[in-house]
Amino acid sequence: MDQNSENKLDFKDKIKNFYLSNKFKIYLLIISFSVVIIFLILLKFYNEKQNSIVAEKYVQAGISLTLENKEAAKLLLEEIIISENNFYSILALNTLIEKNLVTDNAKILKFFEILENSISTKEKKDLIKLKKALFLIKNSDFQNGHNLLKILIKENSNLKSIAQEILEK
Repeated sequence: MDQNSENKLDFKDKIKNFYLSNKFKIYLLIISFSVVIIFLILLKFYNEKQNSIVAEKYVQAGISLTLENKEAAKLLLEEIIISENNFYSILALNTLIEKNLVTDNAKILKFFEILENSISTKEKKDLIKLKKALFLIKNSDFQNGHNLLKILIKENSNLKSIAQEILEK
């Protein structure tokens, strides 16, 4: 029994000695963790705020389209694409193409390039490639459109069957 209490005292002394010898490092570690956690929380709030701003712009563009203010809608949608938002940028490009708001094919291809570089998931990148291929085929650039579809097939994309079906037509 005496040895057990001696071990407890010895363990407490070891902890006390460790604390005293590493007090600065322990405080530095605690402060570092606190700063990192605060930074991550602030980053999350910033991203949510940016996402809500882009969502609001998308809604404003939709309202502008219903009010036949195509120029304002076009500017808002282009701004959304340039913001490289993972969700709304794709929707904005779709709207630009569907409503024929941009007639310059080079500009639309530049928007496709922006999306291809900003999107991180393979599924979304494949979807962008498919849309780009359809856009190219629609605008009489059959060779580049077919090449993109062949790339989708070769990469064994989820959209492989759709790409094959389009190539067969």
